[in-house]
Amino acid sequence: MRSIWNGNISFGLVSIPIKMYPATEDHSISFRQIHTRDSGRIRYRKVCELEDEPVETSEIGRAYEDADGALIPITDEDMAALALPTTHTLEIEAFVSASEIDPLQMGDAYYLGTGGAAAAKPYTLLREALKRSQKVAIAKYAHRGRERLGVLRVVDDTLALHRLVWPDEVRESTGVAPKEKVTVKPAELDLADTLMETLGEVDLGDLRDEYHEALEELVAAKMSGAVPVAEPGEQPAGAQVVDLVAALQESVRSARRARGEEEAGEEGAEREKATVTHLRGRKKAAAKQAPEKPEKPEKAEKKAAAKKAPAKKAAAAKKSPAGRKKTAGARKSGTTSAEEAAQEPTEKTAEKAAGKKTGAKHAAGKKTAAKKTTAKKQPGKRDTRTAS
Repeated sequence: MRSIWNGNISFGLVSIPIKMYPATEDHSISFRQIHTRDSGRIRYRKVCELEDEPVETSEIGRAYEDADGALIPITDEDMAALALPTTHTLEIEAFVSASEIDPLQMGDAYYLGTGGAAAAKPYTLLREALKRSQKVAIAKYAHRGRERLGVLRVVDDTLALHRLVWPDEVRESTGVAPKEKVTVKPAELDLADTLMETLGEVDLGDLRDEYHEALEELVAAKMSGAVPVAEPGEQPAGAQVVDLVAALQESVRSARRARGEEEAGEEGAEREKATVTHLRGRKKAAAKQAPEKPEKPEKAEKKAAAKKAPAKKAAAAKKSPAGRKKTAGARKSGTTSAEEAAQEPTEKTAEKAAGKKTGAKHAAGKKTAAKKTTAKKQPGKRDTRTAS
């Protein structure tokens, strides 16, 4: 691995010769610009405006352009003459907790190796001191034409340097957050916590750049002469108002299914799948009807028997000869069987009443006869008594 910067770590009075190596690499696929009509390469040439000819890289220097457009050349000798201690030195300023570093300031990462055998002992001393204190070192150094800020930390058994942007280079977030006032309900927070616990942790080593893999497959297919066919993907939907609770519930279920952690009990409790729906205006609830009181079994049986009784009587009346005659007469007169069945109890009642009256007459007749008999006997007795 080729170093990109050489210098020293200044740790108080301790100086550690180091070399800086890139800790990351770019795996992105680079493309060339071409002329679409004939596939000719499009190149950018560095041309001198005065001579109108291409210039070699070795002949290119640097200059500062002032407000009037005048160019002020700055040579390498001018840069080397700068009175900066960080020109070739990584100067440690302080030791702080890693939690005090704003992630927005984090930039490129580099590994720091020793610049010789003599640097092994102070290098190890600084590394172990950082490990035991569980802190990181804030340092300043000059790189690529400007002074930079960095943080030193331990990665395995190696010192690593993360470039930091200066605090005044971090923009304010004013005006970025939503301006609408929104209230988050405790139930929604509980579901969000459940989703976070369900997703759990992830091993960053298992993550991969799927976009890069797809590009490699595309390039390989084109090189082999195949015509790649794009699979239809889901089109991103526009901004919609959704049922947030239902969306969270479905997210929890999906995460559990993906991890194979769906339990039998949860399947029964969550059998009905939640769907993401648009929020609509609420409809007025229909008036609730009072629940009917259940009837007692005895009353229900009596009602059923009362309903069946007229039908049974009508059937019996039809079977009897008198009933048949009545039915025939009713048909001639236009009376229906239902009316006939309704009239039958009335006729029977009338017959019973007539019977009672007849019985009463007979009883009255018997009483009258008894009185007459008594009256006839009474004179005979008087005559007997008189004769004696």
